[in-house]
Amino acid sequence: MYQYAIIFVAVCAALPAHAANDAELQSMREQIRQLEQRMQQAETSGAQATAQPPASPGDNAFNPAVSLILSGTYGRIAENPDVPATGFAMSPNNHGYSRSFSLKESELGISANIDPQFRGVATIALAPEGGSSVENAYVQTTSLGNGLNLRMGRFFSGQGYLNEQHAHAWDFADQPLVYRIFWDNQLGDDGLQLKWLAPTDTFVEIGAEIGRGRGHPGTDREDSNGAGATALFAHIGDDIGASNSWRAGISLHHTRRVDAVSDNVPDLPGTVDGVSNRFSGDSNTYGLDMVWKYTPNGNTGMGSLKLQGEYFQRRQDGLLTYDYTAPNATTAGANITDSYSITQSGWYVQGVYQLMPRWRAGLRYDRLDPGTAQVGALNSANVISNHAYTPTRSTLMLDFNPSEFSRLRLQLAQDKSREGLTDNQLFLQYVMSLGAHGAHQF
Repeated sequence: MYQYAIIFVAVCAALPAHAANDAELQSMREQIRQLEQRMQQAETSGAQATAQPPASPGDNAFNPAVSLILSGTYGRIAENPDVPATGFAMSPNNHGYSRSFSLKESELGISANIDPQFRGVATIALAPEGGSSVENAYVQTTSLGNGLNLRMGRFFSGQGYLNEQHAHAWDFADQPLVYRIFWDNQLGDDGLQLKWLAPTDTFVEIGAEIGRGRGHPGTDREDSNGAGATALFAHIGDDIGASNSWRAGISLHHTRRVDAVSDNVPDLPGTVDGVSNRFSGDSNTYGLDMVWKYTPNGNTGMGSLKLQGEYFQRRQDGLLTYDYTAPNATTAGANITDSYSITQSGWYVQGVYQLMPRWRAGLRYDRLDPGTAQVGALNSANVISNHAYTPTRSTLMLDFNPSEFSRLRLQLAQDKSREGLTDNQLFLQYVMSLGAHGAHQF
């Protein structure tokens, strides 16, 4: 009916102030007829356009989300960062920072749906010293149903809470001590991961992994066809009212170390430069994690609080070769091999409070337990079985977030992880996100 209203308006606009003669009336009728004809043609064209099928999905099927994370730090560190934590000299010392100005690891991420059954994700890590490495590269299913999801490729393990998070999502500039020592910052592997999400109101997730075992504490065995590592984990969580939510988890990781060599280990009391030790044996790690979040009525603009903590205990059993002679070494070592087993643990607890919509403050406390080693008789006089020291660290953080894509951070820490060395540390950090980036996990 709207066309008649338009015609009426057109007619009224065409009427002169005086009475029209017959010629003028005939001309007006012809104009109205032509106007009606054009409108009918327009309606027909519109209907035909509407009836056309939509564009083929293939016309724009390859449209991946691309993101780039840029990060850098300034570090002021009192003590030599290369000195390992007391009692953990045969573990990694991946502190993840350096003195002065440094370009931290940046990430290039690409993700997209492949077809209705699969989705692909790749994250390329750009190292500060140059070069790149594949951090994540996996394919996951999207249509298995029944709450099942299968992941294939290279990925961060689902054990614990922090492990699956990329560095730009951390609440502090570095990882807790237990992650540095136990997982070489993060546990990643090549393999398969299967998760099951229960069809319940309460969040229940159970997962299993089987992999190559390339990530610490395993060793990358290129000459083996079998799996080098397995992991099991479970998470449960829920909301409490409109303001509180929580998640708790438990995990188990098993792998085997084969001919893992650690250099500059101060095994013999009084050793100046340390020795090289070699270890082969089983490694089993148990973990517990807990996260609680408080947001008044779900409104982050009114402030929020996140508390989290994780605990890991690892037992290693096998054979240790003291003063191992490396291939092509100029001098021969003692090469004394005997049994070795040790149980070590570590934990952290942290809280992050959102002071205002753009400001956050955080406090973290780390603690490690080197344990007491059971050393075979042949090496009882060579290897330090009990260091009688508990490494700790306290960290304070303040960050400013101009938007969800940028973050500026100040971090102060007092590191007492090395006996006799109190390391007061200061870090300034920026983290910037460019392009499309998926939402972070709980």
